[in-house]
Amino acid sequence: MSFPEVEVVGFDPVFAKDFADLNYEWIAESYAIEEHDREILDHPLESVIQPGGQIFFALVDDKPAGTVALIEMGDDAFELAKMAVSPNYRGIGLGDKLMMACVDHAAAAGKARIVLESNTKQVAAINLYRKFGFVEIPLDLNSAFERANIRMELAISRSSR
Repeated sequence: MSFPEVEVVGFDPVFAKDFADLNYEWIAESYAIEEHDREILDHPLESVIQPGGQIFFALVDDKPAGTVALIEMGDDAFELAKMAVSPNYRGIGLGDKLMMACVDHAAAAGKARIVLESNTKQVAAINLYRKFGFVEIPLDLNSAFERANIRMELAISRSSR
């Protein structure tokens, strides 16, 4: 089996609808869409990019097949959010490529850590996070997501900054 050529790129408004569509698709597979989902997905420029975050896209044949957001959390951290890969492209390493882009971006931005919230039903995602060195930390009691039942953090090594 040959793998398609994949290019990871930063946010471009032309892909804003893909960011929303890819995420709404996976969320609807297992959960109810929450208000905070809509705030981020329907307004990525205002909710992610303008406050200092980034959205990456994994392009296959110049079309978004996966996406992830890094949301500004203050001086030392980004929140990793809204990682989604099209069902047609799962299992070929797009998650790894998106995660590498996030870690590299966080390090270049001088962040000390990346934090995320997820749900343990997302076994493949949790395994990906652990593979990259994320460890479980206490839940945020003020989480904007009802579905969040796990919180994880990756320390960005000083050598990579």
